[in-house]
Amino acid sequence: MAGRLVITVGDPAGIGPEVTLKALAAELPADGVHYTLLGDPAQLAALNDRLRIGLNLRDPRLTMALPDGAAGPPEPRSPAGARLAVACLETAAQLCLAGAAAGVVTAPVNKQAINRAGIPFIGQTEFFSRRAGTDRTVMMLLGPDERERWLRVALATVHLPLREVPAALTPEKVGLAIARAAEACVLLGLARRRVAVCGLNPHAGEGGEFGDEEIRIIEPAVRQARAGGIEVVGPLSGDTVFHHALRGEFDAVVAMYHDQGLAPLKLAAFDRGVNWTLGLPFIRTSPDHGTAYDLAGRGVANPASMREAIRLAKRLAWAEKKPPVWG
Repeated sequence: MAGRLVITVGDPAGIGPEVTLKALAAELPADGVHYTLLGDPAQLAALNDRLRIGLNLRDPRLTMALPDGAAGPPEPRSPAGARLAVACLETAAQLCLAGAAAGVVTAPVNKQAINRAGIPFIGQTEFFSRRAGTDRTVMMLLGPDERERWLRVALATVHLPLREVPAALTPEKVGLAIARAAEACVLLGLARRRVAVCGLNPHAGEGGEFGDEEIRIIEPAVRQARAGGIEVVGPLSGDTVFHHALRGEFDAVVAMYHDQGLAPLKLAAFDRGVNWTLGLPFIRTSPDHGTAYDLAGRGVANPASMREAIRLAKRLAWAEKKPPVWG
């Protein structure tokens, strides 16, 4: 695997450039990984100087590049900014698929701005899945609380209106999320891979009293996963399962929809949460926050989540061996 990670700075008018520079200033001295930073080099250099971040932009382990045809730093929600963000994603995908990089860490983009620029876009997870030619990816969010207790949450559905979730759920989707969650535990080197599965309805349906999705969809998926050798329990009530997971009773949780999983994750690990796309042929991680236009350029954006995303990408890329030593 190449000793290189790609980092996309995301929406250039958001906090992505700032948190990326801050995270790299802390991580670059740590090892010999070569970073390719995709964004506007002029903007990044000016931001590094103005905010006194202290990243050595001349370090031989750091390359900055503006994708062909991309514009410089625009205003928030502008078409130019959206096109730049997508151009960075395109270049990152090409590098990873060609084997020129072990993986990519992506700063946040603005989905509305991208769509308004005439570029169909659901999310970065879906973007990389399409570029890799797979529909078997799963989004996992993970992070520690202030006591270093970890939550790891895989999502059976992702960016859908809530009213569409019940119809979108299938035993196959739930089963895939269970399998990917168990695989993630292995990739992380955890001693166990015990997975808990949430129900969709209050009290996990109360035996069919509050809906039958647990009986028709979730229970069959759990039984099949268990028959395949995965240690999995559920469906369990979504209002209690995360409490037990945070206490260490489960190593990962499968949630049925976006906010069911992300609300408890962000409560526990708001500043250090990481988004990890499971099932790609390369590593992709991202900080678990948005563009935060109101904070951009003020020097106050917290880089902790971006730094955790970089650290996780390195941990996964070089697993049992150390990152390459430069030179």
